[in-house]
Amino acid sequence: MAAIGSLVFCTDCGNLLPSTKGSEKNVLTCEGCSAEMQDTGSKTTVTSSKPSDFPSFLRQKLQSSVKNVQRHTIQTESTAQETCSKCGRTEVKYTNVQLRSADEGSTIIFMCDCGFSWHQDN
Repeated sequence: MAAIGSLVFCTDCGNLLPSTKGSEKNVLTCEGCSAEMQDTGSKTTVTSSKPSDFPSFLRQKLQSSVKNVQRHTIQTESTAQETCSKCGRTEVKYTNVQLRSADEGSTIIFMCDCGFSWHQDN
């Protein structure tokens, strides 16, 4: 009997033997040539690999294009000519976010320097 990973083969004809029971006392019978062999399924085979074992052009491309940024260092706001209902300022910052499902419009969040904010659904 020859084992490759968890598959066990007959040494006489090369047929795949029935599933192992994991006991050395178990006898496996080949369905092709009727040879009987002792089960070696109780032996455990552990394999491990790391990403560098399987080089991939796509993985290398993704690793070179990934950039780490801090959330607060990215400027995501723009200014708009809207009037703040709290302080009356006519220029406020806004950002556009998708809060609802993809087939619905986005939400615009307006933020005034006075701390007041409001939103408008598109």
